[in-house]
Amino acid sequence: MARPARGVPKPLLTLALDTSTRLCSVALGDGSSIWTESAPGDRRQGELLLPMLDRLLSRAGAARADIDRIAFGRGPGAFTGVRVAVAVTQGLAFGLGRPVLPVSTLAALAVQARRRFEGRLVLAALDARMQQIYLGAYLCDDDGAQALQPECVGAGPDLPLPAEGHFHGIGSGFGAVGAVLEQRLLTRLTVCDAAAEPLAEDVLRLALKAPPSEWLPAEGALPVYLRDEVADRSALQPTAAGSGSAAC
Repeated sequence: MARPARGVPKPLLTLALDTSTRLCSVALGDGSSIWTESAPGDRRQGELLLPMLDRLLSRAGAARADIDRIAFGRGPGAFTGVRVAVAVTQGLAFGLGRPVLPVSTLAALAVQARRRFEGRLVLAALDARMQQIYLGAYLCDDDGAQALQPECVGAGPDLPLPAEGHFHGIGSGFGAVGAVLEQRLLTRLTVCDAAAEPLAEDVLRLALKAPPSEWLPAEGALPVYLRDEVADRSALQPTAAGSGSAAC
């Protein structure tokens, strides 16, 4: 990183991590430049993340101590992968005394669709296994991704979909569970990339737009497991007769 001119505030160096799927992804940005690296993790994300980070820091001409804040993909996604990102984020944030920003992996996917396809209305979906899908619906612009409904997990036929609009689809939830989302949307699905995975680059882009009030102390680096939340809630509340199996 080039040194700022005298009297000019030093730009914040933001680190972003995502390991919510099989991909291991790291990004650095200072508001004017972005450095990224991604590689298949295959259950080795914990071994790969820090060496990837150090390579990016070298490319940026920076050291770990120069990191000002840390954003991470907080889920939903693979339980083990999300935990890896949380653990690494907590370790760095506590060690460096830096704030953190939990970022939805579904929102990061939506930003990727905006970046790649210029999508405005985006459905982001991830295969949740066990015949279920994680789903988020977003209105995207250059400032980020605004959720149109709460993030959900459930069987494809039961997931709530926006009543109107033509959507760009992105993520492994498309093609999952017998391609049920494609069947339900039909002509309302304009573009679909079922092979796309969340990237730290898009976690970073959301972080760079986040106001200071959204950044948290290190202990705020916590995962979001929609399926765990469903289990907790169902233990407290009986399921209403005739209700679907999706939960938001």
